[in-house]
Amino acid sequence: MTVQALIFDIDGVLVDSYEAHFLSWKRLGERHDKVVTEEEFASQFGRTTREVLEKQWADRDLSDEDISRLDEEKEALYREIISGQFPEMPGARTLIERLKNEGWRIALGSSGPVENVQLAVEKLDLEPLIGAAISGDDVTKGKPDPEVFLKAAERIGVPPSRAIVVEDAAPGIAAAKAAGMASIGFISRGRTAEELAEADVQIRALSEISPALLTRLLER
Repeated sequence: MTVQALIFDIDGVLVDSYEAHFLSWKRLGERHDKVVTEEEFASQFGRTTREVLEKQWADRDLSDEDISRLDEEKEALYREIISGQFPEMPGARTLIERLKNEGWRIALGSSGPVENVQLAVEKLDLEPLIGAAISGDDVTKGKPDPEVFLKAAERIGVPPSRAIVVEDAAPGIAAAKAAGMASIGFISRGRTAEELAEADVQIRALSEISPALLTRLLER
């Protein structure tokens, strides 16, 4: 059997996380006397927490220790928000289960901390369906570097040319291309078609992912 795989980003793809991430940034700002607007949040949505802190909190003259502490605090706030009522992206687990049953190998490739990835795996009950879950803690370089996707493909034993990445952010699409993988740009909340113009194909719902689409991408 020819091996083939889908590698899913998590935030904005399997988890409808826009609102929860915005709220966690707002709460972090309130704790530290900083106003966080939705415009500021949206402009950096998809970047790592550390990258956002370095850019948008630059006026605070933060040390590396300060950034690490705020990073952990913000992500803990995010997990607290989604733990109560987990915002699964419509059709996420159903799609992964169907693909698994059709012989696809499945992996996750996220820039988020391992705790966030583990929470998503647990809440979506993905453990029996996936072969690997790579987090930001597993790599030395974040997206748009391809390390996260190359490591995911290696873990599940699939060559990059037989893997398709599902992403909602431009850095993720760039990482997929750098890895030599096909890409599906998911225009979820907070994203635009223009941002994901480099994707091989764009979708607005996970239900648009079909066997015909995947076959076409692998044969590109």
